[in-house]
Amino acid sequence: MARYEARHRPLAAPAPLAARTDQRRPTPRRRAARPVVAAGLALGLGLGAVGYAAATGSGTGEPAPAGETVAAQELALTSAVDTSYRAATVSRSESRTAVSAADLAAAKKANAQAKAKAEKKAKAAAEQKRRKAAEAARAKTIAKAKDNPRAAARALMAEHGWTSQAQYSCLVTLWNGESDWRWTASNPSSGAYGIPQSLPGSKMAKFGNDWRTNPVTQMKWGLWYIEQSYGSPCDALSFWQSNSPHWY
Repeated sequence: MARYEARHRPLAAPAPLAARTDQRRPTPRRRAARPVVAAGLALGLGLGAVGYAAATGSGTGEPAPAGETVAAQELALTSAVDTSYRAATVSRSESRTAVSAADLAAAKKANAQAKAKAEKKAKAAAEQKRRKAAEAARAKTIAKAKDNPRAAARALMAEHGWTSQAQYSCLVTLWNGESDWRWTASNPSSGAYGIPQSLPGSKMAKFGNDWRTNPVTQMKWGLWYIEQSYGSPCDALSFWQSNSPHWY
């Protein structure tokens, strides 16, 4: 109570200068505390700066405290894991893109191969159909040899490789002169017989015993004879024309 009253008593009138010099000065506790607090604050800031420098390695080179080192390591590890994850994600994305491109290329290749195979198969089927149709037409023409022996002869010439119009024209001229394409034509002087005028006619039995009545048998023998003796209808005609009376 006395201290409170002493601290809060009304201020007295200032004493004369001489009187104040004889009195004891109060202890300046409050004024002395401020430098101490300031010094402590400065010291704390200094220690904090030192600690920060040690933690970041920018101080004297001494290692940071264990707690701060672990935190830094965890931060670095987290960053590395994040970077690895992003790299792995990009890698997987690129891999999926590459796989998709490879699958697409493989699909296109397989489709092209299947298409080529189908086209080849269709082409082969069409060719087979054409051959069958041609063979059927040829067989029909040969079957009607008595009605049209010239057409039958042309169909038979293909077996010898004579498919040109020139060779066919030579054959027509040759057998026109020999028999006029009559399968019953007979030469009373020599005994030659049939469309090719085989001498004797029995030679044509090489291609069938029906050589007397079948123009196909006669023409098969006649074409074989021309190939064996002259090479082609045009060569046979050239020889025939060079002889008088004509013969080959």
